Amino acid sequence: MKEQFKKFLNEEQDPKAIEKITSKLNDLLMKNEEIGYIAVQKKPAITVFPDSIILTNKRIIICKPKNLGLSMDFTDYTWDDIASTFVKENILGSEFSFGTTTDLTISIDYIPKTQARKIYTYAKEQLDLIKNPVVAETPIVETAQAVEEDDDLEIEEVETEEVTNYAEILPATTPYETYEPIQQTQPSTGDRKLSELSKEELFDKLQNYKKLLDNGLIMQGEYDAYKKEILSYM
Repeated sequence: MKEQFKKFLNEEQDPKAIEKITSKLNDLLMKNEEIGYIAVQKKPAITVFPDSIILTNKRIIICKPKNLGLSMDFTDYTWDDIASTFVKENILGSEFSFGTTTDLTISIDYIPKTQARKIYTYAKEQLDLIKNPVVAETPIVETAQAVEEDDDLEIEEVETEEVTNYAEILPATTPYETYEPIQQTQPSTGDRKLSELSKEELFDKLQNYKKLLDNGLIMQGEYDAYKKEILSYM
């Protein structure tokens, strides 16, 4: 426990007071309660038993030694009970105060200025968390994923509908009824009929139609019609 709170000795805290407080804190902390800062009173005169203030993520704990340090009084206030916090810097240290929702005002004086600023900042952060709680992000992510999945489903339905409608629009006719004769669409070799061409010339003509198909200049149905007619003469 002592090793855990060495980080609170960086702003002139009394090491003996910190050691005495931390020896008690192990039994005082609640489940999931974490220490944020410890400030120790430093009076001008030599004080063996200074007061201390502990700020956790759940409450403020005031520690006041009594009976020559043999015992200690602990008073705590949850963040829900605290309405405001104040810091007043004096020549000899600062005074940290906070008001409760029941109109009580609690103060500890002679807190070193650096420590007073630290506990004031920490207190403001905790009060801000109460007023503006962090919204969980997980449901938002899940909702976004659900929307994306719905969008994918809608896209699939649209694509299926387009394909279906396209199939219904196509006329149930033979290629010869749908497309113009080969000789009118693509000039033949020397304006000769297919029946007058040799196999080599027919093969070259089929190759030319394949290039037109690959370049998007004719439709697949046109190419199939041309191919079928040319192959009938080979």
